[in-house]
Amino acid sequence: MPKYILTIGLEVHAQLTTRSKMFCACPVEYGAEPNTHTCPTCMGLPGALPVLNQAAIEKTILTGLMLGCETPPVVNWDRKNYFYPDMPKNYQITQMPFPLCLGGGVPLYDYAYPKDAQKSIANPGKVVKLTRIHLEEDVGKSTHYDKFSALDFNRAGTPLMEIVSEPDLDSAEEVVAYLGSLRQILIYGGVSDADMEKGNMRCDVNISLRPEGQKELGTKIELKNINSMSAIRRAIKFEAERQADILDAGGKLEQSTLRWDDDRGETTLMRSKEDAHDYRYFPDPDLLPVRTADLVAKMRSQVPELPHEKRARFEKDYGCSAYDASVLASEKELALWYEAAVAADTKVPAKKIANWVINDLLGALNDRSLTLADCPVKPEALSALVATIEGGKISNNQGKEVFVEMFETGKPAAEIIKAKGFEQVSDTGALEAIVEQILAANPDKVAEVKGGNEKAMNWFTGQAMKASQGKANPKMVTEIVRKKVLG
Repeated sequence: MPKYILTIGLEVHAQLTTRSKMFCACPVEYGAEPNTHTCPTCMGLPGALPVLNQAAIEKTILTGLMLGCETPPVVNWDRKNYFYPDMPKNYQITQMPFPLCLGGGVPLYDYAYPKDAQKSIANPGKVVKLTRIHLEEDVGKSTHYDKFSALDFNRAGTPLMEIVSEPDLDSAEEVVAYLGSLRQILIYGGVSDADMEKGNMRCDVNISLRPEGQKELGTKIELKNINSMSAIRRAIKFEAERQADILDAGGKLEQSTLRWDDDRGETTLMRSKEDAHDYRYFPDPDLLPVRTADLVAKMRSQVPELPHEKRARFEKDYGCSAYDASVLASEKELALWYEAAVAADTKVPAKKIANWVINDLLGALNDRSLTLADCPVKPEALSALVATIEGGKISNNQGKEVFVEMFETGKPAAEIIKAKGFEQVSDTGALEAIVEQILAANPDKVAEVKGGNEKAMNWFTGQAMKASQGKANPKMVTEIVRKKVLG
């Protein structure tokens, strides 16, 4: 049986975070009452004329700059003609020969891969090449019931980027990494919410199989209606096996568009695939071409620090491990929260704060299904807690207990520490008196330490903590024991 090479290309549609639609002043609002944000222009009524949304053009150019694309000096808009119930005009205003962005690529971040694939990445550091990014208008939303369908045109006309990759992906795991990495970059740039659950980031997957040794790509088959990372991964694996079974049996694949049925876990035929000439593209007669030089210059100054750049800085400046830096930089809001905690007290080791954020804060949020926006512990409050622990005023275990109460009540660490009586005894005279009593009562243990068993020193620290009911400063106790026993 021949072995096959899987090749995948993606078309990602990302709604832009603009206040109004692409060609009219209707507001963009997720979850509004159906068909309340429409007008003659976005409904395509006779005589209505489109007007370009400059913010949408600028955000698309910014996306191109973040991804290393080139912007042609002049771009224009075209009409893509086809009938579909949620297309009120029966054509879509888009870009065909002269899009806003050409070339570029999406870096695949290691921690954007599925967790079960992160230890066996086939091509670490891979950058998936892009063909183009063009700007167009979104369609309406169809909701299908048993005997009828409902149409909501609120979404029709929303600015929509289509980010088209080269056929440069080799596995379902790379596709997940591509989408996760792209999502991070779009959010960092503030150009899109990239929320697949809300439908403002959607993905069409083009799959082809070819026998090993064959250079030409196999027949391209498109998968539509996939709205989650896990569904995309399952759909690709199912479709690759389906195509391999057909080829193994001597069958022939036909270019087509398939729908992914997530409940049944299989693909079904939607239609035979159209080619570009089937859409009868032609320049939109109502929209003039746009010269881009001034827009590119304006947006170049707004390119943010990207996730991989922030990750490298966290490692270099804050001493974070590669893993910790990747987690902290994976979400823009988390990175901002962490840096606010570090800035609250620059004397507190940033690495220690990173440990608390990753191990305690994120765990508490996940356990309660909360977001950072709902977090009752503010960055400066966590920084103050870590400073208290690092200053030796409470132990790390006591700090864990204090953090739990901070999260539950929103109270500051100092108030909780006082109420629980956790203030540690750091008076040298008092601690020396406790240590001397323990040393005098345990000459055999003293002999062990003097004989070279320094681990036995921890026993004295433990006894001092018991004698002080946990209030002795353990660091100071250990230093006093060492001085008195070893000189």
